[in-house]
Amino acid sequence: MLVLSFYAMAMLAIAGVVVDRLIGEPRTRHPLVGFGTLAARLEARMNSGFRARPAGILAWFAAVVPPVAIAWLLVSVLPFTLACIVHVVLLWFALGARSLRDHIAPIARALGRGDLDEARMLTARIVSRETANADEGALSRAAVESALENGNDAIFGALFWFAVAGGPGALAFRLANTLDAMWGYRTPRYLRFGWAAARFDDVLNFVPARLTAASYALLGDTRTAWHCWRTQAPSWDSPNAGPVMASGAGSLNVLIGGPAIYNGTLESRPVLGAGMAAMPVHVVAALKLIERSTVLWLALLLVAAFISVGAHV
Repeated sequence: MLVLSFYAMAMLAIAGVVVDRLIGEPRTRHPLVGFGTLAARLEARMNSGFRARPAGILAWFAAVVPPVAIAWLLVSVLPFTLACIVHVVLLWFALGARSLRDHIAPIARALGRGDLDEARMLTARIVSRETANADEGALSRAAVESALENGNDAIFGALFWFAVAGGPGALAFRLANTLDAMWGYRTPRYLRFGWAAARFDDVLNFVPARLTAASYALLGDTRTAWHCWRTQAPSWDSPNAGPVMASGAGSLNVLIGGPAIYNGTLESRPVLGAGMAAMPVHVVAALKLIERSTVLWLALLLVAAFISVGAHV
């Protein structure tokens, strides 16, 4: 049963990726909007006083556990065919490969035709840094960084947890990642309340991020990617984004990181990668690297599934 289940999950993972590729995010209101509204209400009600850290832990469980428990119950009690459909829908919900490409590819096109105003507007939609006066290099750098990091957050993390725990696992990862994006800031308001959201996201992302970094390294300039991962990733604030971005930049032979303006303040971030300063061509190359990595992950899932079946025949 476990072998058949693993084989089925590999097939369902491919189905989920195909659905995301064909459809993308829901055309109507995305379910994450409702989840975000719930999370905002929980934070407004519970984030106060010296008990902010335990309140943040409780709020995280209150937001994540009920939907994941319902998803687990559904796939456990429904007939096999319906359960498979639920698994695919949950993975589709958790994935953001089509959305990632739909948001970043237009930036590359705008930069390619020299339309900086359009590129600035598009880039501002996906990053929190200021882009009003950004030049071609800064916009290219921002787009490459966003593509590489979100390759893990929007694709490979969800695929990893789907392989581990099916649709409910992918759902848990996506919800935890969303809460980290909402609460996981080192600001006076969120430093204590958002501690749990940031830590849970770090834990859930630890293995997927390193597998993503390994995939990036394997499918590009492997030696440079490994060197950048080993020497540069520890300097990055995020323990998971560091390996992903350093490896990806090294694989593409591009420099990212460096200075960026956030909320009117110039922040000097470590430089990641090697080779050339970021250009529009590197944005396209980053998207292609993510696509190749996705194919690699699905191929490895299939190979593992067939080996498991063969070993038990």
